[in-house]
Order: sequence, then structure tokens, then C-alpha cells
Amino acid sequence: MTITRHNAGPRMSAAVVNGNTVYVAGQVSGDAPTARGQTEQILKKIDGLLATAGSSKSKLLSATVYLANMATYDEMNAAWDAWVDPANTPARATVEARLAAPKYLVEIAVIAAV
Repeated sequence: MTITRHNAGPRMSAAVVNGNTVYVAGQVSGDAPTARGQTEQILKKIDGLLATAGSSKSKLLSATVYLANMATYDEMNAAWDAWVDPANTPARATVEARLAAPKYLVEIAVIAAV
């Protein structure tokens, strides 16, 4: 089976396709000052990575959302709910975690079918 790596770097790839599945690494964006703004930017990144792999948000299987502070859960969900395909919602977990840098409020990783 062929494995294709997208945006591969020395430490990780942004997305990896194996068979009919694409694994998107945790995406962050420190450019917005709010969890909602960061979530919107992250979801645009995920859209791009899924498209590059031949998939889309309608094929999401699973998502893991990491929040630096669970108090921003509703902000993140406002952006998520506006983005997610309501007919094809993935299995999802949301956890509070210390992220790589204080500027990161949200990180999202997804798995999708191709």
C-alpha cells in the first residue's frame, strides 16, 4: 500500500495518506487573539490539507480538539458548528491541554476518508 506525505518536514508531515485514509496532524494558528478566530483559521488549513489529499470535511471520520482553556469551548464550537458538514459529523473529542506555546489557544487533528 502506498503512503503519501504532504508538507513533510524533518519532524512531521502535515498530512499522511495511507490507502483510503488521510491523517491530518494537529494544526494551530497563533495569528488570532481568540479561540474562535484561531479555530476558523485552523479549519481553513484543514480544508486545504484535506483537498490536497483528495478529501473534504464531508468525509471526516474523527477529530480531536485541544483547548488551552476549556472556558473557550463555546467560542471554539461556534466556529466548528459553522464549518462542519451537519450531515456528516465526525466522532470528536475535546480536551484541555497545555499547547506548544502560550499564543496557541486551539489545536485540531483530524482523520478522514479519501
